[in-house]
Amino acid sequence: MKHNAPWHSATIRAQRDLSPSVREFEIRPERGVRPWSVGSHLDLRVLIDGREEKRSYSLVGLPPAAGGAPDADEVYRIAVRRADDGRGGSRFLWGLQTGDELLIGEPNNHFEIGWQAPHTLLVAGGIGITPILGMAQQLARRGAALRMLYAARRADELVYADTLQATLGDRLQLLRSDAGQRIDLQAEIAALPPGAQLVLCGPLRLIDAAREAWRQAGRSEADLRFETFGNSGIRTPEAFWAELPRHGLRIEVPADRSLLDVLESHGVQALSDCRRGECGLCALDIVSVQGTVDHRDVFFSAHQKQADQKLCACVSRVCGGGVVLDSAFRPD
Repeated sequence: MKHNAPWHSATIRAQRDLSPSVREFEIRPERGVRPWSVGSHLDLRVLIDGREEKRSYSLVGLPPAAGGAPDADEVYRIAVRRADDGRGGSRFLWGLQTGDELLIGEPNNHFEIGWQAPHTLLVAGGIGITPILGMAQQLARRGAALRMLYAARRADELVYADTLQATLGDRLQLLRSDAGQRIDLQAEIAALPPGAQLVLCGPLRLIDAAREAWRQAGRSEADLRFETFGNSGIRTPEAFWAELPRHGLRIEVPADRSLLDVLESHGVQALSDCRRGECGLCALDIVSVQGTVDHRDVFFSAHQKQADQKLCACVSRVCGGGVVLDSAFRPD
Protein backbone atom coordinates (compact mmCIF):
# COMPACT_ATOMS: atom_id res chain seq x y z
CA MET A 1 0.00 0.00 0.00
CA LYS A 2 1.42 3.33 -1.05
CA HIS A 3 -0.09 6.75 -1.54
CA ASN A 4 0.44 7.88 -5.14
CA ALA A 5 -1.16 11.29 -4.70
CA PRO A 6 0.28 13.96 -6.99
CA TRP A 7 2.83 16.49 -5.83
CA HIS A 8 2.21 20.22 -6.19
CA SER A 9 4.47 23.24 -6.36
CA ALA A 10 4.66 25.55 -3.35
CA THR A 11 6.79 28.45 -2.14
CA ILE A 12 8.30 29.30 1.23
CA ARG A 13 6.47 32.58 1.92
CA ALA A 14 8.08 33.29 5.29
CA GLN A 15 9.97 31.66 8.13
CA ARG A 16 10.78 32.59 11.70
CA ASP A 17 12.72 31.03 14.55
CA LEU A 18 10.52 30.08 17.49
CA SER A 19 13.55 28.93 19.50
CA PRO A 20 17.21 28.14 18.82
CA SER A 21 16.14 24.69 17.58
CA VAL A 22 12.62 25.20 16.15
CA ARG A 23 11.73 27.13 13.01
CA GLU A 24 8.25 27.85 11.68
CA PHE A 25 7.66 27.86 7.92
CA GLU A 26 4.77 29.41 6.00
CA ILE A 27 4.22 27.43 2.80
CA ARG A 28 2.08 28.94 0.05
CA PRO A 29 0.76 26.26 -2.35
CA GLU A 30 0.56 27.25 -6.00
CA ARG A 31 -2.93 25.76 -6.34
CA GLY A 32 -4.26 27.12 -3.05
CA VAL A 33 -4.76 25.67 0.42
CA ARG A 34 -6.89 22.52 0.50
CA PRO A 35 -9.41 21.81 3.31
CA TRP A 36 -7.79 20.22 6.35
CA SER A 37 -8.58 19.48 9.99
CA VAL A 38 -6.52 19.76 13.17
CA GLY A 39 -4.20 16.78 13.56
CA SER A 40 -3.42 16.76 9.83
CA HIS A 41 0.07 16.50 8.39
CA LEU A 42 1.61 17.69 5.15
CA ASP A 43 3.98 15.60 3.03
CA LEU A 44 7.02 17.38 1.62
CA ARG A 45 9.59 16.32 -0.93
CA VAL A 46 13.08 16.83 0.48
CA LEU A 47 16.51 16.37 -1.06
CA ILE A 48 19.00 14.44 1.09
CA ASP A 49 22.48 13.68 -0.27
CA GLY A 50 21.13 13.89 -3.79
CA ARG A 51 18.15 11.59 -3.06
CA GLU A 52 14.53 12.69 -3.17
CA GLU A 53 12.65 11.48 -0.09
CA LYS A 54 9.32 12.20 1.57
CA ARG A 55 8.90 13.69 5.03
CA SER A 56 5.69 14.48 6.90
CA TYR A 57 5.15 17.46 9.23
CA SER A 58 2.10 18.34 11.32
CA LEU A 59 0.13 21.40 10.31
CA VAL A 60 0.17 24.01 13.06
CA GLY A 61 -2.78 25.97 14.37
CA LEU A 62 -6.34 26.16 13.09
CA PRO A 63 -7.53 25.64 9.50
CA PRO A 64 -9.61 28.33 7.77
CA ALA A 65 -12.90 26.52 8.47
CA ALA A 66 -12.19 26.56 12.22
CA GLY A 67 -11.28 30.24 12.45
CA GLY A 68 -7.56 30.09 11.80
CA ALA A 69 -5.23 33.05 11.34
CA PRO A 70 -6.36 35.75 8.86
CA ASP A 71 -4.17 34.22 6.14
CA ALA A 72 -4.97 30.58 6.98
CA ASP A 73 -6.55 30.12 3.56
CA GLU A 74 -3.31 31.23 1.87
CA VAL A 75 -0.59 29.20 3.61
CA TYR A 76 0.13 26.02 5.50
CA ARG A 77 2.22 26.39 8.65
CA ILE A 78 4.64 23.79 9.96
CA ALA A 79 7.25 23.99 12.72
CA VAL A 80 10.42 21.92 12.36
CA ARG A 81 12.94 21.08 15.05
CA ARG A 82 16.45 20.90 13.65
CA ALA A 83 17.88 17.44 14.34
CA ASP A 84 21.49 17.27 13.19
CA ASP A 85 21.61 13.58 14.09
CA GLY A 86 18.34 12.85 12.28
CA ARG A 87 17.58 11.57 8.78
CA GLY A 88 18.18 14.87 7.03
CA GLY A 89 14.71 16.30 6.49
CA SER A 90 15.06 19.07 9.03
CA ARG A 91 18.53 20.01 7.77
CA PHE A 92 17.12 20.35 4.24
CA LEU A 93 14.25 22.57 5.36
CA TRP A 94 16.46 24.75 7.54
CA GLY A 95 18.61 25.31 4.46
CA LEU A 96 15.74 26.79 2.47
CA GLN A 97 15.37 30.53 1.99
CA THR A 98 12.22 32.63 1.75
CA GLY A 99 11.02 32.44 -1.84
CA ASP A 100 12.43 28.95 -2.47
CA GLU A 101 10.16 26.41 -4.15
CA LEU A 102 9.41 22.86 -3.05
CA LEU A 103 6.92 20.08 -3.74
CA ILE A 104 4.12 19.23 -1.32
CA GLY A 105 1.27 16.74 -1.15
CA GLU A 106 -2.29 17.12 0.09
CA PRO A 107 -3.07 17.43 3.82
CA ASN A 108 -3.88 14.07 5.39
CA ASN A 109 -5.15 13.26 8.88
CA HIS A 110 -4.24 10.10 10.82
CA PHE A 111 -4.62 11.84 14.19
CA GLU A 112 -8.31 12.61 14.56
CA ILE A 113 -9.67 13.18 18.06
CA GLY A 114 -13.15 12.91 19.50
CA TRP A 115 -14.95 16.22 19.95
CA GLN A 116 -17.75 14.89 22.17
CA ALA A 117 -15.66 13.46 25.04
CA PRO A 118 -16.74 14.72 28.50
CA HIS A 119 -13.14 15.76 29.18
CA THR A 120 -9.88 15.87 27.22
CA LEU A 121 -6.35 15.71 28.58
CA LEU A 122 -3.86 16.99 26.02
CA VAL A 123 -0.18 16.12 26.46
CA ALA A 124 2.66 17.46 24.31
CA GLY A 125 6.34 16.65 24.62
CA GLY A 126 8.83 18.91 22.84
CA ILE A 127 8.06 19.36 19.14
CA GLY A 128 5.00 17.18 19.73
CA ILE A 129 3.24 20.50 20.34
CA THR A 130 2.71 20.97 16.59
CA PRO A 131 -0.52 18.94 16.18
CA ILE A 132 -1.67 19.55 19.76
CA LEU A 133 -1.76 23.36 19.45
CA GLY A 134 -4.68 23.39 17.02
CA MET A 135 -6.52 20.78 19.08
CA ALA A 136 -6.25 22.95 22.19
CA GLN A 137 -7.44 26.01 20.29
CA GLN A 138 -10.41 24.24 18.72
CA LEU A 139 -11.48 22.53 21.95
CA ALA A 140 -11.31 25.88 23.75
CA ARG A 141 -13.42 27.55 21.03
CA ARG A 142 -16.02 24.79 21.46
CA GLY A 143 -16.13 25.36 25.22
CA ALA A 144 -14.99 21.79 25.87
CA ALA A 145 -13.67 20.63 29.24
CA LEU A 146 -9.93 20.16 28.92
CA ARG A 147 -6.55 20.33 30.59
CA MET A 148 -3.18 20.46 28.88
CA LEU A 149 0.34 19.45 29.90
CA TYR A 150 3.25 20.70 27.82
CA ALA A 151 6.78 19.51 28.66
CA ALA A 152 10.15 20.41 27.17
CA ARG A 153 13.77 20.31 28.23
CA ARG A 154 14.16 24.08 28.70
CA ALA A 155 11.97 27.17 28.85
CA ASP A 156 13.08 28.35 25.39
CA GLU A 157 11.86 25.06 23.89
CA LEU A 158 8.28 25.65 25.04
CA VAL A 159 7.34 27.15 21.68
CA TYR A 160 3.79 28.51 21.30
CA ALA A 161 3.55 28.72 25.12
CA ASP A 162 2.31 32.33 24.96
CA THR A 163 -0.45 31.40 22.51
CA LEU A 164 -1.50 28.49 24.68
CA GLN A 165 -1.53 30.54 27.87
CA ALA A 166 -3.73 33.16 26.22
CA THR A 167 -6.07 30.41 25.02
CA LEU A 168 -6.19 28.11 28.05
CA GLY A 169 -5.18 30.15 31.07
CA ASP A 170 -4.87 28.00 34.20
CA ARG A 171 -5.93 24.90 32.23
CA LEU A 172 -2.36 24.78 30.90
CA GLN A 173 0.61 23.43 32.86
CA LEU A 174 4.14 23.95 31.53
CA LEU A 175 6.92 21.61 32.68
CA ARG A 176 10.70 21.83 32.21
CA SER A 177 13.12 18.95 32.51
CA ASP A 178 15.99 21.26 33.49
CA ALA A 179 13.93 22.34 36.51
CA GLY A 180 13.34 18.73 37.55
CA GLN A 181 9.68 18.79 36.50
CA ARG A 182 8.05 15.64 35.15
CA ILE A 183 4.56 14.69 34.02
CA ASP A 184 2.88 12.43 36.57
CA LEU A 185 0.86 10.35 34.14
CA GLN A 186 -0.62 8.04 36.77
CA ALA A 187 -1.97 10.94 38.81
CA GLU A 188 -3.25 12.83 35.77
CA ILE A 189 -5.07 9.78 34.42
CA ALA A 190 -6.53 8.92 37.83
CA ALA A 191 -8.03 12.42 38.02
CA LEU A 192 -9.91 12.08 34.74
CA PRO A 193 -13.66 11.47 34.79
CA PRO A 194 -15.13 8.33 33.18
CA GLY A 195 -15.11 8.47 29.38
CA ALA A 196 -12.39 11.11 29.20
CA GLN A 197 -9.87 10.97 26.37
CA LEU A 198 -6.10 11.34 26.49
CA VAL A 199 -4.49 12.84 23.39
CA LEU A 200 -0.72 13.11 23.17
CA CYS A 201 2.19 13.61 20.83
CA GLY A 202 5.82 13.35 21.81
CA PRO A 203 8.86 11.09 22.00
CA LEU A 204 8.58 7.34 22.19
CA ARG A 205 9.38 7.13 25.92
CA LEU A 206 6.46 9.44 26.72
CA ILE A 207 4.03 7.51 24.54
CA ASP A 208 5.12 4.13 25.90
CA ALA A 209 4.72 5.40 29.47
CA ALA A 210 1.28 6.83 28.70
CA ARG A 211 0.09 3.62 27.06
CA GLU A 212 1.16 1.58 30.07
CA ALA A 213 -0.36 4.01 32.58
CA TRP A 214 -3.61 4.06 30.58
CA ARG A 215 -3.69 0.25 30.52
CA GLN A 216 -3.02 -0.05 34.24
CA ALA A 217 -5.82 2.42 34.94
CA GLY A 218 -8.25 0.16 33.09
CA ARG A 219 -9.18 2.85 30.60
CA SER A 220 -10.63 2.13 27.18
CA GLU A 221 -8.03 1.93 24.40
CA ALA A 222 -10.45 3.82 22.15
CA ASP A 223 -10.08 6.89 24.39
CA LEU A 224 -6.28 7.05 24.00
CA ARG A 225 -5.05 8.77 20.86
CA PHE A 226 -1.43 9.50 20.07
CA GLU A 227 1.10 10.31 17.40
CA THR A 228 4.85 9.92 17.56
CA PHE A 229 7.71 11.65 15.76
CA GLY A 230 8.51 8.43 13.93
CA ASN A 231 12.27 8.66 14.50
CA SER A 232 12.76 8.82 18.25
CA GLY A 233 14.18 5.75 19.94
CA ILE A 234 15.69 4.56 23.16
CA ARG A 235 19.19 4.39 21.71
CA THR A 236 21.29 6.69 19.54
CA PRO A 237 20.99 5.73 15.84
CA GLU A 238 23.94 3.84 14.45
CA ALA A 239 24.70 2.00 11.22
CA PHE A 240 23.77 -1.68 11.02
CA TRP A 241 23.57 -4.45 8.43
CA ALA A 242 20.53 -6.40 7.29
CA GLU A 243 20.30 -9.65 5.33
CA LEU A 244 17.30 -10.88 3.33
CA PRO A 245 18.16 -14.44 2.23
CA ARG A 246 15.12 -14.75 -0.05
CA HIS A 247 16.43 -11.79 -2.03
CA GLY A 248 20.09 -12.85 -1.81
CA LEU A 249 20.75 -9.43 -0.36
CA ARG A 250 22.92 -7.95 2.38
CA ILE A 251 22.70 -4.20 2.86
CA GLU A 252 24.23 -1.56 5.07
CA VAL A 253 21.83 0.88 6.72
CA PRO A 254 23.50 4.21 7.61
CA ALA A 255 22.67 5.94 10.87
CA ASP A 256 20.77 8.68 9.03
CA ARG A 257 18.58 6.44 6.82
CA SER A 258 15.77 4.05 7.61
CA LEU A 259 15.85 0.35 6.83
CA LEU A 260 12.76 0.83 4.64
CA ASP A 261 14.42 3.58 2.60
CA VAL A 262 17.52 1.46 1.97
CA LEU A 263 15.46 -1.62 1.07
CA GLU A 264 13.51 0.38 -1.49
CA SER A 265 16.70 1.85 -2.94
CA HIS A 266 17.86 -1.74 -3.53
CA GLY A 267 14.67 -2.65 -5.36
CA VAL A 268 12.94 -4.43 -2.48
CA GLN A 269 9.29 -3.37 -2.58
CA ALA A 270 7.83 -3.40 0.93
CA LEU A 271 4.31 -2.57 2.02
CA SER A 272 4.28 0.80 3.76
CA ASP A 273 2.03 3.71 4.58
CA CYS A 274 2.61 5.94 7.63
CA ARG A 275 6.43 5.63 7.82
CA ARG A 276 6.18 6.59 11.50
CA GLY A 277 5.89 3.13 13.06
CA GLU A 278 2.15 3.42 13.61
CA CYS A 279 0.37 1.28 11.01
CA GLY A 280 2.52 -1.88 11.02
CA LEU A 281 2.28 -2.45 7.26
CA CYS A 282 6.06 -2.55 6.78
CA ALA A 283 6.64 -5.17 9.50
CA LEU A 284 9.18 -7.86 8.61
CA ASP A 285 9.86 -11.19 10.32
CA ILE A 286 13.11 -11.39 12.30
CA VAL A 287 15.02 -14.61 11.64
CA SER A 288 17.97 -13.76 13.86
CA VAL A 289 19.63 -10.70 15.30
CA GLN A 290 23.18 -9.79 16.26
CA GLY A 291 23.01 -6.98 18.76
CA THR A 292 19.86 -5.30 20.07
CA VAL A 293 16.75 -4.29 18.17
CA ASP A 294 15.71 -0.71 18.94
CA HIS A 295 11.97 -0.97 18.34
CA ARG A 296 10.90 2.60 17.61
CA ASP A 297 7.34 1.81 16.59
CA VAL A 298 4.09 2.24 18.51
CA PHE A 299 2.35 -0.55 16.59
CA PHE A 300 3.63 -3.57 18.53
CA SER A 301 2.96 -4.12 22.22
CA ALA A 302 5.75 -4.19 24.80
CA HIS A 303 5.44 -8.00 24.94
CA GLN A 304 5.79 -8.30 21.16
CA LYS A 305 8.84 -6.05 21.16
CA GLN A 306 10.49 -8.14 23.86
CA ALA A 307 9.91 -11.27 21.74
CA ASP A 308 11.92 -9.75 18.83
CA GLN A 309 9.92 -11.66 16.23
CA LYS A 310 9.06 -8.70 14.00
CA LEU A 311 10.20 -5.13 13.40
CA CYS A 312 8.79 -2.12 11.58
CA ALA A 313 11.22 -1.36 8.77
CA CYS A 314 10.26 2.32 8.61
CA VAL A 315 11.59 3.26 12.05
CA SER A 316 13.18 0.34 13.94
CA ARG A 317 16.92 -0.15 13.99
CA VAL A 318 19.64 -2.45 15.35
CA CYS A 319 22.44 -1.47 17.70
CA GLY A 320 25.69 -3.41 17.84
CA GLY A 321 25.43 -5.51 14.69
CA GLY A 322 22.62 -6.41 12.34
CA VAL A 323 19.60 -8.54 11.59
CA VAL A 324 18.49 -11.34 9.27
CA LEU A 325 14.97 -10.73 7.97
CA ASP A 326 12.31 -12.59 6.03
CA SER A 327 10.09 -10.53 3.75
CA ALA A 328 6.79 -11.46 2.11
CA PHE A 329 8.63 -11.96 -1.20
CA ARG A 330 8.23 -15.39 -2.76
CA PRO A 331 9.67 -16.20 -6.21
CA ASP A 332 7.15 -17.13 -8.89
